[in-house]
Amino acid sequence: MTATEQPAPQAPKACATGIGWRHPHDAELLEQQPALDFLEVHSENFFAPGGAARAVLRQGRERYPISLHGVGLSLGSAQGIDPWHLEHLAALVHDIEPVRVSDHASFARGVLPGGAALHASDLLPSPFTREALDTMCANVQRVQDRLRRPIAVENLSAYLRWRVADMDEPTFLNALAQRTGCQLLVDVNNIFVNALNDAHANPMASGRQWLDAIAPGTVAELHLAGHVDCGDIVIDDHGSRVCADVWSLYRHALQRFGAVPSLIEWDTDLPALPVLLDEAATARQHASAALAREAVPA
Repeated sequence: MTATEQPAPQAPKACATGIGWRHPHDAELLEQQPALDFLEVHSENFFAPGGAARAVLRQGRERYPISLHGVGLSLGSAQGIDPWHLEHLAALVHDIEPVRVSDHASFARGVLPGGAALHASDLLPSPFTREALDTMCANVQRVQDRLRRPIAVENLSAYLRWRVADMDEPTFLNALAQRTGCQLLVDVNNIFVNALNDAHANPMASGRQWLDAIAPGTVAELHLAGHVDCGDIVIDDHGSRVCADVWSLYRHALQRFGAVPSLIEWDTDLPALPVLLDEAATARQHASAALAREAVPA
């Protein structure tokens, strides 16, 4: 190369983009096969080893990589992992061979007076204490040992807060990843919703600070979704388009974490498939802009 020649500019890395695959879109998605990099489904909906649901999932797996996202492992439960749940998840993972397996940094299992087990119908936050961290590390390790692969653990949108804490949420999640080798699934909308519900927080500044505190090499996936302002509280309902502020935080996340696979979640008031595909296209546009900006020297 001569002194006057310049190296060819390199295009920024592409960011894999997917959508949450829900039953009303089964036939349309399989027939049209839109340009998506992966699909994500809720693991528990496909635990039955036979039947129509598993058959449809296999058809999707022939066309797209599948990410399994669970809501029932209860990784923060002091009662440990439900063996029935873990065995069904392991069988599903063996059958589908997903690109990722994830669940939440939450608990939903407990014991009633008298010893009967109780499974709550909500994702409840674990306290950010050393004892809770030990519990979650043990549960994550048990799941990973059974599945023979790392899992990704997602931050919550939480509507209650424990009065005791030894650390903040990013420190807790970083320690979880470091001790177990698990990955993190960072839900950008959850970060923003929690900041909106904190009367003392500047939502955008707080969101950026949260993202900056997470170790970049641990993040396996990003989630994007809509939320609803109910007046006295903001709810992460996955029922609308991603708002401008969450897109801004998403760009910040990509500039910190790199080209991380990103998912559009939509679970309530489910729209027509073209709306989801339009949101995925918007995510690609934001990702391209963010990653190109990252590649340009300041």
